[in-house]
Amino acid sequence: MKPKVTMIAWNQNDNYVVTAVNNHLLKVWNSSTGQLLHDLVGHADEVFVLETHPFDCRIMLSAGHDGNIFIWDITKGTKTKHYFNMIEGQGHGAVFDCKFSPDGQHFACTDSHGHLLIFGFGCSRPYEKIPDQMFFHTDYRPLIRDSNNYVLDEQTQQAPHLMPPPFLVDVDGNPHPTKYQRLVPGRENCADEHLIPQLGYVATSDGEVVEQVIGQQTVDQDEPGLEPSILDGMIRQLQLEQDQRNGADQESAPSGPQNGEGTPRRG
Repeated sequence: MKPKVTMIAWNQNDNYVVTAVNNHLLKVWNSSTGQLLHDLVGHADEVFVLETHPFDCRIMLSAGHDGNIFIWDITKGTKTKHYFNMIEGQGHGAVFDCKFSPDGQHFACTDSHGHLLIFGFGCSRPYEKIPDQMFFHTDYRPLIRDSNNYVLDEQTQQAPHLMPPPFLVDVDGNPHPTKYQRLVPGRENCADEHLIPQLGYVATSDGEVVEQVIGQQTVDQDEPGLEPSILDGMIRQLQLEQDQRNGADQESAPSGPQNGEGTPRRG
């Protein structure tokens, strides 16, 4: 096999360069002389993540498709910490990305199974306040393009960035309780009755019928004490314009206000 470099990273003070090679070795080089200083052995598959510590020039993190996460002391060429991302009943999960926190006390990784792994000092109590599985109900929903080649959500025929805030669901699409729905930006101050999604049976692309979130209860704009939603108003206006264009020639159809957003018109 011809060796190929897959990733390169400089350490914090630029004295060292670390390269990941497709033979699963990491190599530490002197950045001034080009001298090879260390071969770091431990990975069993290709490495596509190299992250330097934000202020400690000795520390480098590596992670790869073998599910291994290593913390290295690159000045000594030694392994400081090691974690193997084993998933019960599914083997290991390849690690796709890692980042240090600005203070260097924590780092977070994402893997091939949709997990967010958080490492660091202290207790995990703050993270126990949220459910283990968190997805938006709009994740993985199909998109289409209209006659102007603009992207639309297939189910609602709306531009994705103009859709209302999504609901939080588990991996099977079951909505979480209302206390979790308030974690979604735009839903912080909603009443409980407006945090309950409408469920229905939807046919998937392979013909299977499953129960999914199909809509939402919107705030009654006439209800006293509630602020009207600018986003919902824009969506209704866009839908009204589309209905008008469907019944008349596009050039003669009236155009409504775009609230200064410059949203493209859809054919």
